[in-house]
Amino acid sequence: MAKDPVCGMYVDEKITQFKAEVRGTTYYFCSKSCLDEFLAPERELRRLKMFVLVSALLAVPITVLTYFDFVPMHTRNLVLLVLSMPIQFVVGFRFYRGLYHAVRSGMGNMDTLIALGTSAAWLYSAIGIFFPWVFPIHEVYFETSAIIITLILLGRYLEHKTKAKASEAVRRLLDLQPTMARLVKDGEETEIPVEEISVNDELVVRSGERVPVDGVVTNGHASIDESMITGESIPVEKKVGDEVIGATINKTGMIRIKATKIGQDTVLAQIVKLVEEAQAGRAPIQRLADQISAYFVPAIIMVATLSALFWYFFGQQFFPEFKTSYALLAFVSVIIIACPCALGIATPAALMVGTGKGAENGILFKGGEHLEMARKIKTLVFDKTGTLTKGQPSVTDVVPTGNITNNEILRLAAIAEKGSEHPLGEAIVRAAIEKQGSVSDAESFEAIPGKGVAATIEGRRVLLGNRTLMKGNGIPFDEAEDYIQHLEEDGKTVMMEAVDECLAGLIAVADTLKENSAEAVQHLKEMGIEVVMLTGDNERTAKAIAKRLGIEKVVANVLPQQKAEVVTKLKEGGNTVGMVGDGINDAPALAQADLGIAIGSGTDVAKETGGIVLIKDDLRDVVTGIELSRKTVAKIKQNLFWAFFYNIGLIPVAAGALVPFFGPEIYEFLPFLGAGAMAFSSVTVVTNSLLLNRYKPELGTRLTPDR
Repeated sequence: MAKDPVCGMYVDEKITQFKAEVRGTTYYFCSKSCLDEFLAPERELRRLKMFVLVSALLAVPITVLTYFDFVPMHTRNLVLLVLSMPIQFVVGFRFYRGLYHAVRSGMGNMDTLIALGTSAAWLYSAIGIFFPWVFPIHEVYFETSAIIITLILLGRYLEHKTKAKASEAVRRLLDLQPTMARLVKDGEETEIPVEEISVNDELVVRSGERVPVDGVVTNGHASIDESMITGESIPVEKKVGDEVIGATINKTGMIRIKATKIGQDTVLAQIVKLVEEAQAGRAPIQRLADQISAYFVPAIIMVATLSALFWYFFGQQFFPEFKTSYALLAFVSVIIIACPCALGIATPAALMVGTGKGAENGILFKGGEHLEMARKIKTLVFDKTGTLTKGQPSVTDVVPTGNITNNEILRLAAIAEKGSEHPLGEAIVRAAIEKQGSVSDAESFEAIPGKGVAATIEGRRVLLGNRTLMKGNGIPFDEAEDYIQHLEEDGKTVMMEAVDECLAGLIAVADTLKENSAEAVQHLKEMGIEVVMLTGDNERTAKAIAKRLGIEKVVANVLPQQKAEVVTKLKEGGNTVGMVGDGINDAPALAQADLGIAIGSGTDVAKETGGIVLIKDDLRDVVTGIELSRKTVAKIKQNLFWAFFYNIGLIPVAAGALVPFFGPEIYEFLPFLGAGAMAFSSVTVVTNSLLLNRYKPELGTRLTPDR
């Protein structure tokens, strides 16, 4: 059977008439409301917002009229009845629908408890107004049902607001696809929409443009920025015969490509599909309240029914003055008292404080399920580029091999690269400016694709590039080969500099580690969490970075599709896996993981796909987020205990346990006992939640100062 991606209920594909096909994948739904919410989450969000506002506006006067007697009682009760009806039967209709689905599935849930409790309170109050002889003792409980429905609906609204953003992730991915392409046909260039491209069409991609579709280079040479797909921070040199990926950026050069994959077959389209499937297929986390309700609800109904039957058949045998209507009052009393108001705020109160405390420390939890999941993480997977590292090449080593000093080697290299748009050249220029203040111009400059640059500086010929450039100009570098290999084994890209036909020095450039990355990894390991590094970069560079961080497990040379597959494999056996990433290439893995943690400086797609966003781009906040999750969930459990404690204690009283001692008149006090239980449990829950404000992270810095 399929699972409804909205409510999580199982659906028989052969029976249900509610289904939708989105980008080649068919989804099945239990009802039209779930289908509508899936297809138009923004509309459902607006509807929920309207219901919350209506419910809150009506709940306030209901509460005021209940506790302040400034109008005659009968008139007050009629006004309360009228004000509460829209909340109970219009705003609260979704809970009745949830009750219906729960009955069909044979399992009680939060909706069951809300529907039964609020209905019992409302119906008991309504019957008492119009048929006062039915119950010997009468109080109205309209405010009870109104407050419960309003609080629960507010929580649902906040949850749906978060879920609505998930659809933006897919739209942002699709926005990367260029809309137009340059088609070459019969020697002429024509600009056409990307949708009109056919396989084997020849296309031109100039410097600064995005590659329109997946293809193979047929002419020219270019440096392609594939960071949004592979995570590799340094552009990849592409020549004839090399494959290029749609939506990647041509940094320098001009190429012609032959289209090989279009439409739904492109790498970008496959990433979109992976994100959609992972988000829709992820099993919803059942709330702690639902887990308790699954056992609590049937138990309460059984107790209420048994107590009512007992007093109906045997009440007068024990107490001649006992009226049969007391049996109904016993049933209603048990149901009302068993539905504590505090249950509505037990989870939201702790989440409000916990997520607020997280925001103070630069950590955004995008929903209660993500905060709950963080504490369960056993394996944490980190993307390398832009997550553990800065994602921008920097000069790490300047090594003289002749008579020229370090500063002079860097100065000449910066002058030679000043006219280059290559990120390695930009890193050298940036380093020279930081150290020497300014960079002058070369007398002449030539970019040699795939090899490096040549320049004339102050009358001297300067070459800067790779081994191929040196060999092509007859410059020996055998004596420096051992040192070059040593630097490369450390994950660095080495450029050789020759001045007037002699090797003058080496310049190493690498993607450097972020501050505090090693500290964060060390603390995670101390917390008993396995740390894995996942990257599209080559294995040598990846292992060099991992060694400096103290990470033992490394998975390198992986594409976005493979990243999601690796996460899926790590989840085997019930292992709870978290993924930390920053790029579009991480989006499928972030969605596939039990918990996605997106770096704040990363792409919007990663932010929307992840369940937690780190605003400050400080990996120590991963540690803080997990610690805060553990403390918040502990508070939620404590709150649920207190939410039930007083009320469960009064259930035997509502069922009639004290009748043998105090007589049937004990029911005169049940309304007061119920109200007292609700008040005490609510105060306890709120106070317990506020204690989270005392939490201070061991690592990192706060966004806002202590108050």
